Amino acid sequence: MTPDAPASTTTASPRPPRPERGQELELHIDSLAFGGAGVARFGDGEHGWVVFVREALPGDTVRAVVTKRKRHYGEARLLEVVTPSPDRVAPLADHPGAPWQVLPYEKQLEIKSAQVDEALRRLGHLDGFELLPIVPATEQWRYRNKLEFSFGTDADGQLICGFHAPGSWEDIVHVEDCMLQSERGNEARRAVLEWARSEGYTAYDRRSQLGALRNLVIREGRRTGEIQVRLVVSDGVDVDAGTLHAAVAADSLLVTSIETVGETTAGGSTELVAGKPTIAEELGGLDFQLSAQAFFQTNTEMAEKLYAVAADAAGLHGWERVYDLFCGIGTIGLSLASKSGEVWGLEIVEEAIADAINNAKANDISNTNYFAGDVRLALRELVEKAGRPDVIVVDPPRAGLSQKVVRRVLEASPKRIVYVSCNPTTLAPNAAQMVEAGYILKTVRPVDMFPQTPHIECVALLERGPEANQIAAGE
Repeated sequence: MTPDAPASTTTASPRPPRPERGQELELHIDSLAFGGAGVARFGDGEHGWVVFVREALPGDTVRAVVTKRKRHYGEARLLEVVTPSPDRVAPLADHPGAPWQVLPYEKQLEIKSAQVDEALRRLGHLDGFELLPIVPATEQWRYRNKLEFSFGTDADGQLICGFHAPGSWEDIVHVEDCMLQSERGNEARRAVLEWARSEGYTAYDRRSQLGALRNLVIREGRRTGEIQVRLVVSDGVDVDAGTLHAAVAADSLLVTSIETVGETTAGGSTELVAGKPTIAEELGGLDFQLSAQAFFQTNTEMAEKLYAVAADAAGLHGWERVYDLFCGIGTIGLSLASKSGEVWGLEIVEEAIADAINNAKANDISNTNYFAGDVRLALRELVEKAGRPDVIVVDPPRAGLSQKVVRRVLEASPKRIVYVSCNPTTLAPNAAQMVEAGYILKTVRPVDMFPQTPHIECVALLERGPEANQIAAGE
């Protein structure tokens, strides 16, 4: 200290250095981040370096190795639970797709509800809304109507079928009994694997990009009992349709050939091997035909509850004009049709629009209209054609709505916006943009569509406020 420097009785303690990649740490887990990773701090208490540890729970003390090192945070792979959290319970299934099964179900619901609230307040800077109680799942296991499996090779060179190991794009973990799937779905998966082994097919190698079998998609009509099996193979692979059909009992049996290097079950060329190209499903008293690559909520029972929450938020009286944006095959709009004056569905995927039109006809619903188009570009045209909506329902993908789409929704000036979200961290900024434009976030209700996982669905209701009403009245 120089003679002219002011006297000081305290010295700021320097922050500890960030650990190196590959360094082992002992950490106490304080909370769960959105997405399910445990959150710990290395070093100086609440000012310490944030470390995300997958498979760790609040209350755990763990040993973990640093795998990613950024300026403000890092990621670490769990090596050992030194002292388990008092909330930790024994897992029921050996399943990489059910990471939250070590939490009691009531605790899962509590955390999911809190994460929705935190996302809206912290990311969206929103308050004044009512967070309604979370809707619990009807079934905690064997609830999915669709699952996508990957083929791989075990240490002994044997063909296996299961899921990617956590954090890995190349390693596959074999699953004998997938407890997110029905018993019948498990039987179909085992039958395909036994057939593939007996016929000598190899798994697609994600390093060399060689090999025949890539994925297996199994979809089930929970209410109808119909099952669809779709085998995804590399381009040019010749599948023996006769032996496959003889080995696998399915109402719809298909093979999809994929040219791309990346792993995907979408696109490609699909051939019907046996049965019919679609399977039937019932949802909310309506009948649907599901084609191989059509989007449909993967939990039929909870989709009914989700759409009931959306209908309640819409507050329909039978005369309203409803826009169903990102409508897919029409499930939400068709469920609202009997309570609406008219429903206009908009979706960019032409095949989905064709399915929506057919589903409306199959259910004798005549007050729905469907158009294929990009919401960002087509919404203005729809308003000119159909008139301003009273209610807009949006069910976007996980990335949420772009700012331009939000602006188009605001230009349409509906009285109410019902936002069905599968990602509260993208709902939050979208809702904030709507609130800034004069809408009021009234209620948010989480719905647990995916027990044993960190995924969260919720329904938000925004109503046009006085300021937005004045703008709408002046246009």
